[in-house]
Amino acid sequence: MKEHFSYDQRLGISIPNLTLEWAQYSEETQQEILFHWEKIRGSIPDRIAELESTINQKQAQLSNESNFKKSCELNSEIAELASIINDLWLWYRANQTVSEKMHN
Repeated sequence: MKEHFSYDQRLGISIPNLTLEWAQYSEETQQEILFHWEKIRGSIPDRIAELESTINQKQAQLSNESNFKKSCELNSEIAELASIINDLWLWYRANQTVSEKMHN
């Protein structure tokens, strides 16, 4: 499946990297891709929970931080983590219809 997925360092998951139109893949390959994606998709809520935990830790640090520069850095890190979470939810939801097709 490595040829059909690529690891996204920022998101911390593999995402589809399809080089052909969907219909150009054999039915067997389509099923393998969908099965692999479903496993990855199932891990997204756990990845989000990890990031939310990190955000909570950084928010706790921020509430005790008196250094303005460090506060700005923490805010920036929190914003980036929130952006990653948003992107993960987009991947999770956008491909839900594909996953539903797999079960039909």
